[in-house]
Amino acid sequence: MTFRGQTGGGGGEGNGSMQPVGNWTPPACWYEPYSADEFAKDTERGFHMVADDPRQPNYAKRSVGEFRDIYKDGKYKNYNKGKGDEGSWWVAKRDPDRWLEDAAQKCDRQPFWVENGDPVNDPHAVSPEVLAQLAYNKIKLPDTKVTLAPAGASKVNLPAWAWLDKAKFKKVSVSAALNAQGVNIQATTTARPVALKLEPGTGEARTFPGSGICRIKGDGSIGEPYAKGKAEQDPPCGVAYLRKGSYDLRATVTWEVSWQGTGEPGPNKLPDGSFGNEQQVVVEEVQSVNR
Repeated sequence: MTFRGQTGGGGGEGNGSMQPVGNWTPPACWYEPYSADEFAKDTERGFHMVADDPRQPNYAKRSVGEFRDIYKDGKYKNYNKGKGDEGSWWVAKRDPDRWLEDAAQKCDRQPFWVENGDPVNDPHAVSPEVLAQLAYNKIKLPDTKVTLAPAGASKVNLPAWAWLDKAKFKKVSVSAALNAQGVNIQATTTARPVALKLEPGTGEARTFPGSGICRIKGDGSIGEPYAKGKAEQDPPCGVAYLRKGSYDLRATVTWEVSWQGTGEPGPNKLPDGSFGNEQQVVVEEVQSVNR
């Protein structure tokens, strides 16, 4: 399986993984096809790594030996090499970053043989949609540090205008492909920024708009740059603090995600994703001069 594409808005380097909004997560395991020769080589290598290592306990050696026996001299003969042109082995694969999760244990079938032309009757078998979901996990997003103005420390009750660099916040795409044992499929997953959420880090603040959610505009921008003379206007996107202090402002961008792939022109929906950062905001009292 191969992945390619942008990893970061606008083609730049991404800094964070997209987190699904809600309870959905990309697959932690799936099944891929192996030739009889590939499966034999992997099984023999795994067997000898354990069986020939004096540091390995006996139960581990017994386990790998029993597994090997099934495919070499037991239910199957010599890994089905004699039927190598008639089908393929489907073998469980796990996301190396999530292999301890319960979700990674769902692919608990031992390697199984599928004749050419027969369906792979398992919901975890690799497919264009599974590829798209795996590509979802590979997307890296740019930092969501917002620009605040007027420049310098914020002032109590004075709205700070907030916006994101629209050159960085463009759609991000990652493609996944698998070409093995007659399975030739691909999928492309695309994330597009749709909104910025501002969380001031204190209840003593106002956001603009009141929901704190700034929607992306038709030109792809989020928020509006501050211009001289607008200091006392309400910004389309921003925050006003009601008390002096130092606060952790959290900015989170929501990304709308879709995919298309082999036999699936799309766009097909996947759960929205998000990625956010915190930045420190110092708020000072407005200085006045008494005459």
